[in-house]
Amino acid sequence: MSLVPAPADERAIRAGLSGVPLWTSVRCVRETGSTNADLAAAARAGAASGSVLLSEHQTAGRGRFDRRWESPLGTSIALSVSLAPRRPVPEWGWLSLLAGVAVRGGILDATGTDDARIHLKWPNDVLIDGRKVCGVLSEAVETASGWQAIVGMGINIAMAEHDLPVANATSLRIAGLPENKDALVVATLTRLADLVADWEAGGDVRGRYVRECASVGRRVRIVESPQSVREGLGLDVDTDGRLVVRLDDGSRRAFAAGDVHHLR
Repeated sequence: MSLVPAPADERAIRAGLSGVPLWTSVRCVRETGSTNADLAAAARAGAASGSVLLSEHQTAGRGRFDRRWESPLGTSIALSVSLAPRRPVPEWGWLSLLAGVAVRGGILDATGTDDARIHLKWPNDVLIDGRKVCGVLSEAVETASGWQAIVGMGINIAMAEHDLPVANATSLRIAGLPENKDALVVATLTRLADLVADWEAGGDVRGRYVRECASVGRRVRIVESPQSVREGLGLDVDTDGRLVVRLDDGSRRAFAAGDVHHLR
């Protein structure tokens, strides 16, 4: 039986984030249904933005397109935050992309691994050696005092091969990387706070995302639905966060959503 790493230490994470004013509260729990759902409910009940919620286990975790997933206790972390960005709500789709950049940077900071091993797959999957280690789910929540964004990140920490939900997934353990949850969370949320501040100030977050995204410059298959599957070359990510693809028929199209598969 594989050893499960120690639970995240709430006090250590609070201390590590003490110099990051964006995060006003930190809470770690052993188990919950969904960290995103919990923060959304708290926001609707009047909680201010800046909350961080981490769970060692989710019983009703959700991914993109409302996919459900669950992992053995302690082998992954579900990390959600609430934000009230100073940008128009229609632009908040960028938060999912920035979260992917933050997780990638957090893994680099916390593990010291080679930068070339970790990439992004549009829109927000984080890959190690071409396999998915993290997915992101963001949603906007209307509250009595205005809108809040809930950004959830699910990071595989200590899953063994037989624990993986799909064959193209991975974990820090499988990749041979350190499994320090506290260091990873602090590094990721420090990076995310810096990225959000840069985005709010009009910085070039798009250029940074493009540099780290492996979907740009390679052939991709985009599945919008079982009836709509397109292939082509990923060219760019536009200012709206859409993946620009030169399709095999020679046309260009910007995709706002869809499952992307990297082709050899």
